Amino acid sequence: MQIKDKVIVITGGASGLGLATTRYMVESKGAKVAIFDLNAQAGQVAVDELGDANVLFVATDVSDETSVQNAVNAVIDKFGAIHVCINCAAIPTPVKVLDRDGKATSLAKFAQATSINLNGVFNVMSKCVEQMAKNEPEAAEERGVVINISSGAAYEGQIGQCAYSATKAALIGMNMPAARELGAIGVRVNTIAPGLFSTPMVQSLDEKIVNALLSQVEAPKRFGDMREFAHCCAFIIENAYVNGESIRLDAASRLRAR
Repeated sequence: MQIKDKVIVITGGASGLGLATTRYMVESKGAKVAIFDLNAQAGQVAVDELGDANVLFVATDVSDETSVQNAVNAVIDKFGAIHVCINCAAIPTPVKVLDRDGKATSLAKFAQATSINLNGVFNVMSKCVEQMAKNEPEAAEERGVVINISSGAAYEGQIGQCAYSATKAALIGMNMPAARELGAIGVRVNTIAPGLFSTPMVQSLDEKIVNALLSQVEAPKRFGDMREFAHCCAFIIENAYVNGESIRLDAASRLRAR
């Protein structure tokens, strides 16, 4: 699928990897982007930076059906279609099986992560795909592309990542059945599992922690550049034969248990 002039929904698009992808798609690829995020201030900064003709910000709770449907309606009202959905929104809620006192961890704490990281992804994906099905197929085969963002934690979760790892692994599990189902209407579904990237959060870490993390990165021996993540998203969109894939984007790094 050609990206120029296409409409891309990016959840969590006001910060981190989502914002880097928003910038890349607008500035390098000529796309229109709709940011679904709860951070209204950061969302407005992105609109001011990239222009309201190119970017729409909609305050959105991805775990709420009404909120997402209203956001999708706003995209259709402004841009007329949705061609791509990139689900970056997630929360890294730390969850162990037992708490510090040896008691079973509250189910509500586990469910908080699943409501955003898993239910939220399905919620946005399904509502965006409903709109993609209405598009005229490009090159007689493609109506849309979904990219769900998993994590290296889906494969080698660290201690304290029970909820986060479970939700990210679930996205990989959802990948193939969704790709098989939606291929019939010309919509591809893929997943990216990023490793350690130079996000603002990572940049703010203590030097000792940064060095410890870098020691677990194989090659190249550095954190990923956020534009490399955005470029991977663009590659998936543009290559029509990439479908049902989970791509590890992590420089062959495998984090230790703690």
